[in-house]
Amino acid sequence: MSTQHATKIRLAPWALLFVAASWGLSFVIMKDSIARQSVNNFLFSRFALAVLVMLLLRPQVFKLFNKDLVLRSAFAGFFLGAGFTLQTLGLERTGAAITGFITGLYVVITPLIAAVILKVRITRLTWACVVLATIGLALLSVRGWSIGFGELLVLGSAFCFATHIISLGKWSNGRDAYAMTVVQLLMCTLLSALASVAEGGYSPPPDWGVWATVIFTAVVSTAIAFVIQTWAQAHMTTTKVAVILTMEVVFAAIFAIIFGGERLTAQVALGGILVVTAMYVIVIKDS
Repeated sequence: MSTQHATKIRLAPWALLFVAASWGLSFVIMKDSIARQSVNNFLFSRFALAVLVMLLLRPQVFKLFNKDLVLRSAFAGFFLGAGFTLQTLGLERTGAAITGFITGLYVVITPLIAAVILKVRITRLTWACVVLATIGLALLSVRGWSIGFGELLVLGSAFCFATHIISLGKWSNGRDAYAMTVVQLLMCTLLSALASVAEGGYSPPPDWGVWATVIFTAVVSTAIAFVIQTWAQAHMTTTKVAVILTMEVVFAAIFAIIFGGERLTAQVALGGILVVTAMYVIVIKDS
């Protein structure tokens, strides 16, 4: 193994940790904005602006497009966009906390798909980390629960996000991460546009406060974050990626306490400790 490749392997988990932190922060700052603009309209604004920024920064990216890259990236992007759409539809019918927990179940679904369909061998230690992270997610999120149509929609989103992670893990190696991200986000833009039309049409952000949130989430939590994820998945197993990304819920809780005035409870603290422990073990010990 070359020194450069070894460095990338060591750097990838920490890069994904930044992605999880940016998503956790966006979850907190979006709360007020999506109360003033419909979620699908907000998602369209976010994805469209992310694509625009990426094209303005690197217009020559079109030269990297070929049939192989576009088809594989569009496939991954479809499941990413479908995940956001199903999550949104479910959120309208159930609580935010349980939505966060069920979405996080991609940490279980990802290794299941990898093991059953792709015949990837998952170690006992990895399964232990998956179970530990799932328990942590439950402690962080669940405050009572009944299964209904909304919960089933969110579960569908978890399958979509797991498929997205597996797709990137299988196809990102050897392909340009920036070009793949542009295609993925174009697909997300298309799906969120269709969802906006279905609910009555698109309305732009109503004020500068919402625009500020759109700009932050588009640039940091979307354009930068998905380039990093696509790059990192060329150097890590899909299950490790899924476990690290569950840190999004931990960061969301931390930022909600710091900026949202929410109270730190023993249950939330224990849940956070379990997720962090799972991440540490799978990154440091199972490498």
